[in-house]
Amino acid sequence: MEAERVELLSVVEDHYGGVVVSVENQEPVDSELFSSVLEASIYNWRQQGRKGVWLKLPILHSNLVHTAVKAGFRYHHAEPDYLMLVRWIPETPDTFPANASHRVGVAVFVVNDKKEMLVVQEKSGIFGGTALWKMPTGVVNEGEDICDGAIREVKEETGIETKFVELLAFRQSHNSFFEKSDLMFVCMLEPLSSDIQIQASEIEAAQWMPVEDYAAQPFVQEHEQFDFVAKICSSKLDGNYTGFSNVRTCTSSGKKTYLYLSNRDASLLLASKQDQA
Repeated sequence: MEAERVELLSVVEDHYGGVVVSVENQEPVDSELFSSVLEASIYNWRQQGRKGVWLKLPILHSNLVHTAVKAGFRYHHAEPDYLMLVRWIPETPDTFPANASHRVGVAVFVVNDKKEMLVVQEKSGIFGGTALWKMPTGVVNEGEDICDGAIREVKEETGIETKFVELLAFRQSHNSFFEKSDLMFVCMLEPLSSDIQIQASEIEAAQWMPVEDYAAQPFVQEHEQFDFVAKICSSKLDGNYTGFSNVRTCTSSGKKTYLYLSNRDASLLLASKQDQA
């Protein structure tokens, strides 16, 4: 009598000898049935010489997590609507790429023609209640360009419309948010409006402040990184510092993106591009 054939999981091959499994059922899946199918699939992948297996479990199928872990899978990353687990099949060290390691943020230097910069006092966070006047800051959203994130954060916190000018500097720190590393990009923006309307849920106050008054705050002078950034901003206004402009380009796969490069070289390259058009 022929043994009953167990259905295998549907997969999509990746570019590295592995497979990606997405449990797309719109109805709940029985964990015992899934265990049998998963076991048979792993055997099949091993016979095929597959390496890494990516298992994407939508939140609807969270009951299958324990089953997957028992089958040798481990957590890789989680998003609001799914959990990704992985399993390495060969008896060799796995080469799964690590989950995203950095968070990307912006600190925004908005300066008007009076050499006044836009500053805020925050209601919460490490600077909440300290009376420190600081640049607007925030986190860049997924799929959002750094230059666009800076413009959005200023608009949300202060109501000021702006346009991107330059990327002045950036810093990297470690063991920050959820033990991830952190990248902070200092962006210079030009204001297109001046009437401040604060984001009441996060901002205690906002104003236009002379750049020298900002730099003279004791906290700024006592903390090296803040002092460095203040000096960079002052040097920029004095014409002694050149940052990076954003040039619209595309990747080899055709995705639109920005390349940040020195202002002088950006002008030369754009002029050359226009000549070739």
